[in-house]
Amino acid sequence: MSSTTNLDYKNASLKGTITIPGDKSISHRSVMFGSIAQGKTTVSGFLLGEDCLSTIDCFRRLGVEIHVEGTNVTILSPGMDNWEEPKEILYTGNSGTTTRLMLGILSGTTLHSVMTGDASIGKRPMRRVSDPLRLMGAKIAGRENGQYTPLAIQGTKLKAIDYTMPVASAQVKSAILLAGLRAEGTTVVREKEVSRDHTERMLQQFGASVEVENGVVSFKGGQQLQATHVNVPGDISSAAFFLVAGAIVPNSEVMMKNVGVNKTRAGIVEVLENMGADLSVEVEDDKGFEPTATLTIRTSDLKATTIEGNIIPRLIDEIPIIALLATQAEGTTIIRDAEELKVKETDRITAVVTELQKLGANIEATDDGMIIHGPTKLHGANLNSYGDHRIGMMSAIAALISTSPIEIDDTDCIAVSYPTFFDDVKQLLNS
Repeated sequence: MSSTTNLDYKNASLKGTITIPGDKSISHRSVMFGSIAQGKTTVSGFLLGEDCLSTIDCFRRLGVEIHVEGTNVTILSPGMDNWEEPKEILYTGNSGTTTRLMLGILSGTTLHSVMTGDASIGKRPMRRVSDPLRLMGAKIAGRENGQYTPLAIQGTKLKAIDYTMPVASAQVKSAILLAGLRAEGTTVVREKEVSRDHTERMLQQFGASVEVENGVVSFKGGQQLQATHVNVPGDISSAAFFLVAGAIVPNSEVMMKNVGVNKTRAGIVEVLENMGADLSVEVEDDKGFEPTATLTIRTSDLKATTIEGNIIPRLIDEIPIIALLATQAEGTTIIRDAEELKVKETDRITAVVTELQKLGANIEATDDGMIIHGPTKLHGANLNSYGDHRIGMMSAIAALISTSPIEIDDTDCIAVSYPTFFDDVKQLLNS
């Protein structure tokens, strides 16, 4: 059952420090890698979002013992060779990461399994993953020749491939690399534009030998992962909503500690700096597998910018909130090369433009992005989240600067990545 939220934040200002929930991408992978490795893996800072809980549920159905206590997770795995064939369908919910990465993982087992997700997952393209996996010998069947869920996987022996990515996608890259763990030979993935590299980093954290150079990732199959401890930093994609809020809401200063600032993910920081935001980044740890920082943002005078090219993969999930940011900047902001937005939880180009226009924004869609003229005052309206957590949060942040109340349909979807989102808004308003 979906929910409708009415937001009226007259004369809002945001002050204080909040703790950003754990990184969604790293949380997913910590469970996956911990389940592949034999033994006990521990995770701290895990994101208790619905997507990541879907990953846990899938591996429990494969016979992996997983305990969750708050944001601490313990994985007791018999090892990939000793997984049980699932008796039930593996349900991945709204999680594209779970669905696509597990295709790669399951393809190299001896098990037969079936995966499906919610209505949104049923519309998301899967052949971008299943096709390269088939080149490795994977046996995958599904609607429209494996384009859509449900997907059936008959595990089999795989052979390594040398694959050039047609589009930047960490999910596709990761699925191939994870299949490569069980493949004969050396798996090579070549990227024209580097996508997020959490899989490469975590392979090394779990003891694998991986070579990464100039957009080329390669490693030999047959390597055994070693159980370890994973510390999950705060999610920069979630922090982005409060980075933008702090910049556009009058009289605001917001601090966030322990936020992941992996260079393949931190494009939002670069955009804010290019737009003249009053932002400070204090690096906390750049020696571990994932660098972290304390981010402090203050109300800012913003100028327009152009966002294109190789920065797009480093901020693809942040474009909805960047579009809102641009409505408050002086001049015309152009976002291009972002066709990938059309195959996210919804068509995010259409969704962002439609909803921001309802608020009075001067914004138009293009084939590969959008054009935003600013600054404009925003007013109230009834908005639709489209069941997309990032559209829902963008709408809620817009309410902080709207001249009248905003009503948002289906805000339950926000729990996919940020279950405590409204609690953190309330905390900053009351500080």
